[in-house]
Amino acid sequence: MSRSLKKGLYVDPRVLKKLEGKKVGDRTVIKTWSRACVIAPEMVGFTFGVHNGKDFISVFATEEMVGHRLGEFSPTRTFRRHGGKMQKEIEQAAKQRDLDAAKATKTAAPAAKTKKK
Repeated sequence: MSRSLKKGLYVDPRVLKKLEGKKVGDRTVIKTWSRACVIAPEMVGFTFGVHNGKDFISVFATEEMVGHRLGEFSPTRTFRRHGGKMQKEIEQAAKQRDLDAAKATKTAAPAAKTKKK
């Protein structure tokens, strides 16, 4: 549910306090656990270390990011792959096909050189 217009966007005051003494373009990472904090125009040009539950992901704030939340740029889940047994068989078949194609190109290349002479 969205926040009311009367209250305005949620910008964590602790994050703004960390920004006070810094200059735009400063390469130091500002660590934060506040994933719900909205990126304000004052934050553009700074690098934030947004916690994803395990470690901090570096996020460089740009103008296009204003209005989005910090947590949107720090995914909490890593995608492994879809499928089970069938997917494994498909991947193995594709790998074998690639190996066969590589062998075919290696054997065809020397034969082509001999024909030119």
